[in-house]
Amino acid sequence: MTSNQPIHTFVLCAYGENPYLEACILSVMKQETVKLGRSKVIMYSSTPSYFLDALCIKYDIPFFTKPGGGISRDWTNALSFVQTKYGTIAQQDEIYLENYGTEILKAFGKSEDTLMVYSDYSEIDGAGNLRPRNIGLKIKTVALTVMNWFPRWKFWQRRIFAFGDFISAPAVSLNLERLPHFEFNEKYRMVLDWDAWERIMKMPGVMRYVKGKLMYHRIHAGSTTTAEIASGRRNEEELEMFNRYWPEFISKLIMKIYTQNQKFN
Repeated sequence: MTSNQPIHTFVLCAYGENPYLEACILSVMKQETVKLGRSKVIMYSSTPSYFLDALCIKYDIPFFTKPGGGISRDWTNALSFVQTKYGTIAQQDEIYLENYGTEILKAFGKSEDTLMVYSDYSEIDGAGNLRPRNIGLKIKTVALTVMNWFPRWKFWQRRIFAFGDFISAPAVSLNLERLPHFEFNEKYRMVLDWDAWERIMKMPGVMRYVKGKLMYHRIHAGSTTTAEIASGRRNEEELEMFNRYWPEFISKLIMKIYTQNQKFN
């Protein structure tokens, strides 16, 4: 396959009139792989608007839409428009460093049975300033490193996952040839990614970790995560996930520690 044939797609998943969307667009348009023609950029939204149309026209981005029904269905819908082998759901609050695509494709190239690739990340605030690397992020980095010690040993990976979801959804890219028609579980709003990675982990193939911090995850008052923490839904869904690995009394003990990380959001 020649270098100007795209094998990867950044699908921007957008809704409303998000003030951070254009910064996200610029970050994916500046990707080394986009400039080389190895990645392309499209946009999906279940809520089309003049605001989104104007941005797509400005940056010459193909726009796609389908009826939505929550974040899980939107993520599934977004992937349905990806026609390349690999895909990344680029969430509108986030910033991708210019070498994200390059490093992700290198990792996929290590073996044909690679199911998904994910990187480490840093956090920024609403103004785009780097946030101090708190204890929660440091623990995640350690957990991701430990998971990667044995990338083909599923039992080992699930034991690490039994203590929480350490993979940031926006940092993930999927091999859609090996995950055809993959869908996120519409039962969940907060742990849809944890549930998805756990299901992928059980499939034949490899999940690969790229050690570098290749993207910025934005934490701000208007984010879905912040709203769901306030509503208490996150705690309910996370307890349900822990119950997949542990007896409920142990799950509740882990949750007491795990919820301390929410204060950093």
